[in-house]
Amino acid sequence: MPLDGLLDDALLFAAGALVLVLVSMFFTSHRRRGLVPMLVVVAIGVAGLWTIDRYGHLIHAATLPAIVREAALALVAIGVIQIVVRFTFQTVLARRGIPRILDEFVIALALIGYAIYRLNAVGVNLAGLITTSAVLTGALAFSAQSTLGNLWGGIALQLEKTCRVGDWVRIENLTGQVVSIRWRSMAIATPTHETIVIPNQMLMNNRVTVVARHGEERTGWLRFVEFQVVFAHSPESVVAVIEKALAKADIPFVGRDRLPEVVCQDYRDNGIQYAVVYELTDVSRYWSADSYIRVHVYAALARAGFTIPFPHRVVEMRQDERIENAEREIEHRRGALATMNLFASLTDDERATLARALTTELYAGGDTVFLTGEPGDSLYLLASGRVDIVGADPGGAPHRFATLAAPAYFGEGGLLLGQPRGATVIASGEACCYRLDKADFDRIVRARPALVEKLAAVLTERQAENDATLQALDADARKARAAGRTADFMRRMQQFFGL
Repeated sequence: MPLDGLLDDALLFAAGALVLVLVSMFFTSHRRRGLVPMLVVVAIGVAGLWTIDRYGHLIHAATLPAIVREAALALVAIGVIQIVVRFTFQTVLARRGIPRILDEFVIALALIGYAIYRLNAVGVNLAGLITTSAVLTGALAFSAQSTLGNLWGGIALQLEKTCRVGDWVRIENLTGQVVSIRWRSMAIATPTHETIVIPNQMLMNNRVTVVARHGEERTGWLRFVEFQVVFAHSPESVVAVIEKALAKADIPFVGRDRLPEVVCQDYRDNGIQYAVVYELTDVSRYWSADSYIRVHVYAALARAGFTIPFPHRVVEMRQDERIENAEREIEHRRGALATMNLFASLTDDERATLARALTTELYAGGDTVFLTGEPGDSLYLLASGRVDIVGADPGGAPHRFATLAAPAYFGEGGLLLGQPRGATVIASGEACCYRLDKADFDRIVRARPALVEKLAAVLTERQAENDATLQALDADARKARAAGRTADFMRRMQQFFGL
């Protein structure tokens, strides 16, 4: 291409760039930022082309005019491309809030396209260059993985608007304000007058918390200031005292639309932990606001006579309470056995022996003690709470036959006869039972076989009361019916205990 043609094209592009710069002068200064310096760059490039066109024949070196020509064309291209792109993004599309990194990305692509065009124009074989440098290109791409990751991370951050310049963010234990987002990194300024530069790839691979922003809406920052009070003061009184004091206090940087509130957080080793939740209006002053809150909390606690605990450990020298608790438990079991008519014929020593053999079983509401048809070889003494006796009615539907309240006992058929469970027993609320196994009761029965007759009589009466077929019988008929059943129970019990 002749030089005079290049000069004419350069003058045409320069004129277009001049028009765009003049148009931008009618807008605010931030919309025409950087356009005038780029116009100067275009002018220098055009001046270089004019100089080569006018005085190039005086240069005797063969390659120097070509080098100067390409350098001048590059200046014109750089200036014109930046003016066109920045005018488009910063002036025409300014209201759309397009991230600045996008126009820089477009400028870079345009410059790469221009470089390829000029290399082809001067006769450089691009296909051969790419083929012969494939290994070098791969090596460069591999070594530039981190740089490319930072580059795409910066583009993604700005296009998605995850973080914006001016946002306050928390990354691990670092809190600061975003002051810039560049191709490679993001800069965060902290309240301690430090600027932290974080690679964009690290931001994409870790959690970033944007504070004082609810979705896309900027809001106040909810802060939690923790403190402790000794256990001697009830949480309700502490919360009331602190909230009343903070509501009347004029605290800088604390929002008044949402008054500070106090929450009871946890029970710690030395006291109860609370937290003051307040809305911070100026994020950059969170240290100061937290300090003001602590000052007012301390003063309010002092006025109310509440004590802030300090770490301490108390060592007490006393006797082992487990022995005393065990003795009290044995006495409680003996008292439970004494209320049962089934064990009324036992001596005090026999009841004491059984009390030591009992095992304690706790049940929550809805827990099943045993199911219908399960093997039975134990008796349950209901020490506290209630249980439901559940079974199937004649039609096969579930039915609650009775509810037992402490003191009571159930499952005697398994203990005395070894028969399967005739019903399902379910705890109705929290219940405490003492379980007596056949193996523990066996020693007492073998030592005093005469107990069998008395136990059989009690079991017969209990069975008669639970037998639905006897509900309609009168007292005489029930007594006659019970006499025959007692003899049968005695025979079965003697066989079960091997007497």
